[in-house]
Parts: sequence; structure tokens; C-alpha cells
Amino acid sequence: MKAFFQRLRNRKNTKPFTGDGNVSTIPLSEKQIQAVLSRSPHFEPDQLVAGCGQSSGKQRDHNEDTLFALSIGVGSAVHQYPLGLFIVADGMGGHQYGEVASSTAVRTLVGHILRKMHPYLVNPSYSMDESLQDIMRAGVNEAQRAVMQAAPGSGTTLTAALVLGQQMTIGHVGDSRAYAIRQDGQMEPLTRDHSLVRRLEELGQITSKEAAAHPQRNVLYRALGQGDILEPDIFTAPFPQPGYLMLCSDGLWSVVTEHDIHKIIHNSSNLQTACQGLVAAANEAGGPDNISVVLVRMFD
Repeated sequence: MKAFFQRLRNRKNTKPFTGDGNVSTIPLSEKQIQAVLSRSPHFEPDQLVAGCGQSSGKQRDHNEDTLFALSIGVGSAVHQYPLGLFIVADGMGGHQYGEVASSTAVRTLVGHILRKMHPYLVNPSYSMDESLQDIMRAGVNEAQRAVMQAAPGSGTTLTAALVLGQQMTIGHVGDSRAYAIRQDGQMEPLTRDHSLVRRLEELGQITSKEAAAHPQRNVLYRALGQGDILEPDIFTAPFPQPGYLMLCSDGLWSVVTEHDIHKIIHNSSNLQTACQGLVAAANEAGGPDNISVVLVRMFD
């Protein structure tokens, strides 16, 4: 459409045509063009649109985070469904090969899920023998084995969302987070941190204010690559509609308030700009850690 409008602007000798209803072919003005392009899009069928942002932060010399975002449409010619896979993994700082652990976990999980989903993608009438929760659980466990082999002694968080239609299946280990962000500004944490401080807070031994400043707030009791037995949190929830799904590492949520997160998203013209704004806000707050964020919205 932009190319079409550009051609209109470049036609210097265009003459107006007047017919029934005084229709004119005079090129649109720049103001009129922007008014058309700024209208809220309507998609048929439903589509998932995602933005991503990442930074090493201001106090780290390299980035140990890995993120992944994929969205496509699947189904028959009559009816299609949005399918999306979104992942954030935070390689554990202070451990050897943290970046290897996070990238290995993400690549392994993506490969497992796409292999399992491939027959369905090729033939939507195919009936999968496994539930999406079983597929996610097996993928996380496969990622656990891959991390222990590729980067022994290291570790990584892993928060993944597999979206099919209006439902999303979450797989989660560690303290990266998934949020449902509502249009009214409410942010609902979908995941539970597997951290020592969060556990103490749940037991009522410390307050949320004390947890935020606790010297052991980054200590995890559950992460990929740490221990032979892994118990990931696997669950299914409705996609926040209307609203957003946000996955992020603690480099974002630990330094930018929920109020500021929603304000940045609300004031941004698109998801990519919102993610860039969120990363910038984390860096402005000191950027003490690597920062990763994936923001997803479903348009209908």
C-alpha cells in the first residue's frame, strides 16, 4: 500500500476526473496518507503479531540471554488458526557458558515442538496423539538434557508460550516471566519465580519490599542444567484478548515497574517500538543485567 501511495505522490501531471458524486483522482496529501496508514488494522483470519527487544545492559560485557519468536497461520482454506511459539531464556550469570546454555535450550525446544507439530502443519486434519502440554513438557526435558551435555556446570531459565488459536500452553523454569497485560493496565503474572527469595515471600517470611532488595534475590532453586531431575511448570491459559502476552527476563521486570511497562506499551505506535522502549527504560534504570522481552498481540 505504501508503494501505491508513493506512486500517487510521484505523478506530477495527474488531472482530476470528475464524474458521478464528484469523484476525484487527485493524489492524496501526506496528511491523508498518514491518516489511512494509522488506522487500526483488521486481520482475517486472526493473526499473532510480535515484537522483540534485547540488550546486554549497562553492567554486563556480553549477553547470555536468548529469545525466539515465530508466528504463522495454520488450518484449512475455510478456517485458519494463529500458531505462535515465543521463548525467553536467561543464561545464568556467573556460570560458565551461560550463553551456550540459553541458546542450546531454545534451539532444542524449538526443534522438538516443530517436529511434533510438523504433521499438523502439513495436514490440518491430522490428529496429534499428544496434548500440547505433553509436547511442551517433553521439549523442556529434552532441553534439560541438551544443556547438561553442551554446557555442564552452567544453567538457564526458560519461559515459553505455544499459542494455538485462542489458547496458549506455557512451559516455565526459573525466574524469567510471562505476563498477561490487559488493556486497562492490569498486569497478571502467569508464571511463578523459582527463586529462593520468591519462595521465602510465599511462605510469609519476608515482604515483597524486602524481597526486592534481598542479597540472594538472584538465587534459583530450579533451572535447566541444574540437577538431574527437572519439574517444569506446564499449564494452559487463554490468550489475553484484548491485551498482550509479554515474556521477559529479570533484567526487565526487576527494574521497570508494572506501571511504567504498561505506559510504554500504551504510548507506543507498534509492538517493536514498545519493546525498544522497554529495553531503553531498563537501561535508564541502571541496566544491571541482560534484558530480553517479547511482546505479542492477537489481532482479529
